[in-house]
Amino acid sequence: MLNIHNTLTRRKDVFTPIEPGKVRMYVCGMTVYDFCHLGHARVMVVFDMVARWLRASGFDVTYVRNITDIDDKIIRRAQENGETIRALTDRFITAMHEDADALGVLRPDHEPRATEYVGRMQSIIARLTEKGLAYVADSRDVCFAVRKFEGYGKLSGKSLDELRAGERVDIAEDKRDPLDFVLWKRAREDEPEEVKWASPWGAGRPGWHIECSAMSSDLLGDHFDIHGGGQDLQFPHHENEIAQSEGAHGHAFVNYWMHNGFVRVDDEKMSKSLGNFFTIRDVLKAFDPEVVRFFILRAHYRSALNYSDAHLQDARSALTRLYTALRGAPPAAEVDWNEAHAQRFKAAMDDDFNTPEAVAVLFELANQVNRSGSVAMAAQLRALAGVLGLLGRDADAFLKAGVGVADAALDAAAIEARIAARAAAKKARDFALADGIRAELLVGGVVLEDSPSGTTWRRA
Repeated sequence: MLNIHNTLTRRKDVFTPIEPGKVRMYVCGMTVYDFCHLGHARVMVVFDMVARWLRASGFDVTYVRNITDIDDKIIRRAQENGETIRALTDRFITAMHEDADALGVLRPDHEPRATEYVGRMQSIIARLTEKGLAYVADSRDVCFAVRKFEGYGKLSGKSLDELRAGERVDIAEDKRDPLDFVLWKRAREDEPEEVKWASPWGAGRPGWHIECSAMSSDLLGDHFDIHGGGQDLQFPHHENEIAQSEGAHGHAFVNYWMHNGFVRVDDEKMSKSLGNFFTIRDVLKAFDPEVVRFFILRAHYRSALNYSDAHLQDARSALTRLYTALRGAPPAAEVDWNEAHAQRFKAAMDDDFNTPEAVAVLFELANQVNRSGSVAMAAQLRALAGVLGLLGRDADAFLKAGVGVADAALDAAAIEARIAARAAAKKARDFALADGIRAELLVGGVVLEDSPSGTTWRRA
């Protein structure tokens, strides 16, 4: 029985799909004006994992992840570059796909572009206007009247007054309330013609929030199962989606809301101003893509993810240990779900996609394979890891590629540094890391020999 932590109810709820056996899931995707960063990587990998587990659980999944291809930042960047909006967005959509493919992220079933759904956005805005939930401001923008929607704030868990006092909002004198948000932006003279659409309210373009309501309802219906995205979108974006969608259609919008945690860099918030901002491409210059995917999945999706080179190196060592157990193992087979490790793996994943516990099961299996040499357990290890999109490569090819150790001919100083790190890990009782360092060095042709007087090493 799958349980999902539902942001809307603030508890783990038993997952019951609207239509038995089928799951409809929408995830907020990228605004394509630059290369994807680590935060995007986490969203892509996390919800790829969710979709994979739902399918492994027997559900027929329709997964939609949108592309925002019209936005103030997009317009500004295109003007700075002297190129069309379409040329800019096409280029970064291609780059996004390259990054996602490298991370082993399967393509969603639908990947709608916002510019293809402007007509549907206008129909929802018209319905909201007819119901008195939207109004034309003095600026000729169309705004949503937040205080006319009963229940605004239920996703964030805050009252209207708390939201107004505690959140940054786009305050404009022509709004009736600072919390009101724009549904349709009137055309500005300095904006290119390609971002101006005719409408009942004059030429203009959609606001950001209405885009997702239009795309999700068109592809999944007005009421669907799961809506996901980064924690930063909970308010105001997802709160506003609920208001405009439920306001327009008069019934529940989404049953389960899922939000993944923030990415931090060396325990600080990732930001360009702090100089600790990393694109996926930056990271992949130093680390294998599967190592990055493994690093993301080792943490629970709702927890903060702290990026550092040390943590990526640790993930590399741990993944090397798993691949070492698969040397000479057969290709992936079907999971034997009646086997004890698989049962524990399933229990972990059914508990709000608890990947840290599921990964721990993989290491239990690896230890058993190393002790027994069981081909059946090696096959089970590869099959279970495959559910998470891991361990799909030939083990020897992975290890020889130098993913564990960059150069087999490590110098003495580098070897002694890794031995010191292993000793520190053992002192901290982090035996998984200690074993991973041993395996990493072994792949690099270095054998460790422990004795009461300390650890020595030799070339294999």
